[in-house]
Amino acid sequence: MARYDVIVLGLGAMGASASYQLAMRGASVLGLDQFHPPHEHGSTHGDTRITRLACGEGPQYTPFAQRSHEIWKSLEEKTGLSLLRQNGILVIAGTGKIAPSHGVPKFLEATVAAAEAWGIDHEILDGREIERRFPAFAVTDGDRAYLDRFGGYVRPEACIGAQLEQARALGAELRMGEKVVSFRQDAGAVVVTTVSGTYRAAQLIVAAGAWLPRFLEPALARQFGVTRQVLYWFRAKTPTEHQAFAPERFPVFIWQPSDAGGVFYGFPAVGPFEEGVKIATEGHDVVDPEIVDRTVSRREIEAMVGTFGRFFPGLSPDCVRAKVCLYTEVNAARFILDRLPGRNRIIVASPCSGHGFKHSGGVGDVLAQMAMGEKQVVLGADRHVVDMTHFAFRPDDPLWTV
Repeated sequence: MARYDVIVLGLGAMGASASYQLAMRGASVLGLDQFHPPHEHGSTHGDTRITRLACGEGPQYTPFAQRSHEIWKSLEEKTGLSLLRQNGILVIAGTGKIAPSHGVPKFLEATVAAAEAWGIDHEILDGREIERRFPAFAVTDGDRAYLDRFGGYVRPEACIGAQLEQARALGAELRMGEKVVSFRQDAGAVVVTTVSGTYRAAQLIVAAGAWLPRFLEPALARQFGVTRQVLYWFRAKTPTEHQAFAPERFPVFIWQPSDAGGVFYGFPAVGPFEEGVKIATEGHDVVDPEIVDRTVSRREIEAMVGTFGRFFPGLSPDCVRAKVCLYTEVNAARFILDRLPGRNRIIVASPCSGHGFKHSGGVGDVLAQMAMGEKQVVLGADRHVVDMTHFAFRPDDPLWTV
């Protein structure tokens, strides 16, 4: 039976990053995935993902994003790929009744607090200033926004592919299309059984995304909820109006409009006119990843048009593409980066909750440190010490129900 220092179950955002970080440390690594990442079955596809250093979900996430930026830039130098574009982040809030974002009612204020806690340079704009500087947004005079130039977007498929390629070049063994059936911890190792064989390792990282609950006992599995999300690309009304959505004129954004019934977010146009502009809201329906409906209905598209139409008059109702992805959510949009209770050789990594990819480079670094037994978890060039109690299992977390 083959034996490794670490087995990584799942090679999406977190598993690919962990495999790369482990391989750079000289560990013998086996990575396993039932699909062939990067792929469109999980949470890390769709061309772009927002990145932001000031996190309304809590200041504890900033070191992960900072470290991820360091990693993306290093990978760009190694590979020549374009992975990170820092064209700014705009967090907008209305003055009336607004929906919470990731469970945070006053997301703009929480973002400002995180920026102030970490010394992130930023501006606060009123509605008139937003409209003057970014005319593609149809805001009201009462709207306010947070703006910084450190946020932007990353390219998820390219990031995953680059890390897996680098990990393999450093000696990691990556087995794609090999589904894990079970794992167990015995006295001296972890044993992982797949459809093709059995493997042993000193440590196991379970980064299975939406499939994670299937590997956990019911009391733990119900702390995670898998939800269906839809991404949309709408064409601008004209090629000229398409230019208003170019990255240098249109930052990534998160918007809590007044009385709109939800939150939506989006990106600049990263391609030509025909490829449209990507925007999305957040869904809350709990699903099974094996049987989730991956088609996007005309009714869903029409509802999205009704949501964004008055906010972006430069976009047409012509949806040129739509994709379904999955969130794996924990109460309060938390991450779980912890050892499985009672099994100290098995690390659970479920850092999604709808804001995971921006942190995935840093999360992979933390997972590598945990698996290699490094006594103090630190991140970034400034060697920030991470308080891992934020990311531990909590027995009193509310349970999800299907």
